[in-house]
Amino acid sequence: MKLTDTQCRSAKPREKPWNLTDGHGLFLLVKPNGSKLWRCDYAFDGKRSTANFGPYPDTGLSKARDLRDDLKGKVKAGINPATKAEDSRPTFEQVAREWFKANESKWKASYSARFWKRIEDDIFPAFGSTAIADVKPPVVLAALRKVEGREAIYTARRVHQFVSVVFKYAIAGGLIERNPAADLHGALKPVPKENHRKALKETELSTFFARLATTPMEEATRLGLKAVAHVFVRTEEIRFAKWPEFDFERDVWTIPAPRMKMKRELRVPLSRQAKAVFLRLRELANGAEWVLPGPYRLKPVSENCLLYALYRCGYHGRATVHGFRSTFSTIANESESPTWDRDAIEHQLAHAPDDAIRAAYDRGERWQTRVRMMQWYSDLLERHEKTGIANDLSDLLG
Repeated sequence: MKLTDTQCRSAKPREKPWNLTDGHGLFLLVKPNGSKLWRCDYAFDGKRSTANFGPYPDTGLSKARDLRDDLKGKVKAGINPATKAEDSRPTFEQVAREWFKANESKWKASYSARFWKRIEDDIFPAFGSTAIADVKPPVVLAALRKVEGREAIYTARRVHQFVSVVFKYAIAGGLIERNPAADLHGALKPVPKENHRKALKETELSTFFARLATTPMEEATRLGLKAVAHVFVRTEEIRFAKWPEFDFERDVWTIPAPRMKMKRELRVPLSRQAKAVFLRLRELANGAEWVLPGPYRLKPVSENCLLYALYRCGYHGRATVHGFRSTFSTIANESESPTWDRDAIEHQLAHAPDDAIRAAYDRGERWQTRVRMMQWYSDLLERHEKTGIANDLSDLLG
C-alpha cells in the first residue's frame, strides 16, 4: 500500500530506526532523534545500493516519488545513478569532517563522539551534502530551529558554534568569503536563567541518586554533581576549584576568599563520602590543575556543565545545582535528632554573619560541630543513595 502524506507527517520516532515503505524501493527512514529521511533501494550491475533523497518534509512525498522514478529510469537505461554531474566544490560535510579530524585530539574521546553525533543528527541531514559555498543563513537557522524545537536550547547554541567554526575554517582555506552563521546568534532563543530556588526535597533524594547512577554522562560530571550534593557549595566555587586547595590528611577543602560570594575564605569539612568522591576526581583529572577540567583540560568545565547533567537526569525546571544548598539547609534546620546550631548551618553555607562574633565560628568547637554535621549529612545522603539504587534494581528485576 502506498504512503500518504498524513502517514509521513504523523510517523513518530521509536527506540530504534524504522521504515515506512512506499513501494518500488522507496521508503521513509524514521530515526530515534525524530528526523525523517527518504531512501530508495536499487540494484545496478548486480550490486545493491541505497540512494538518499533528502529529509522529509523538505523533500515531499510527491518529490520523493519523482526522484525514485527518475532513478529507476536511469537504471533501466544502463546509467549508474551514483554517477553525478561533476562538482569539484567541497560539501559542508566534507569540510566539517576535515576540521573535526584536525581538532579531535584536543578532546576526550567520549566528548568528541557525543559532540560529533549532534552534528550527524542535526546538521548533515539538513545541508551536509550541500556545497559549502551554497549554504545560506536561512538554511542554517532552520536546522537550529529544529534543535530548539526539542527544548534543547543550550545544544542549539553549541551546534551553532560548531557550524560557525567550520565556516571560519572554510574562509581560511579560501573556499568561501563569508560566514553565513555569523549573524544568527541574536536569532536563537536565549538560554533560560537558572532559578536558584528550585531544590530537591528529602523525599526526592533516593530517586535523584538512582537517576544519577544510571543516566549516561562522563564519570567526572556524575561525581561533580555528587560532590555538590554532599558539600553544597555554589557552582562557581566547585567549577574553579583546584587541587592545592584540598588537604586530604586533615580532610578539609579551603576555598579562597576571592572565589567566595562574601569574599571570605571558607573551610569545608570533608566527610568520608565526600573525600572518596574528590579522591576519585583527582584520579580522573590525571594531573590537570582543575578538579573538574574541561574537554581541553586547560580550563574548567563550562558554567552549565553540572546544571545540564542535572537536566539529563530528568530535573529540567524542577531542580538546580544551587538548589542543593536549600536542600541541606531545610534538612539540617528541621532535624530533631540531632539538632544543629543554626549559626553553624549558616556559616557552612557561607552566609553573612549577623555580627563580628559569628565571623569567628571557624575556630574551636564550632569547627568540630560543623565536622560532625557534615558527616551526619553525608551519612543521610548515603542512606538515600543506597535506597534509590536498591529500588531501581528491584524495578529492573521485576
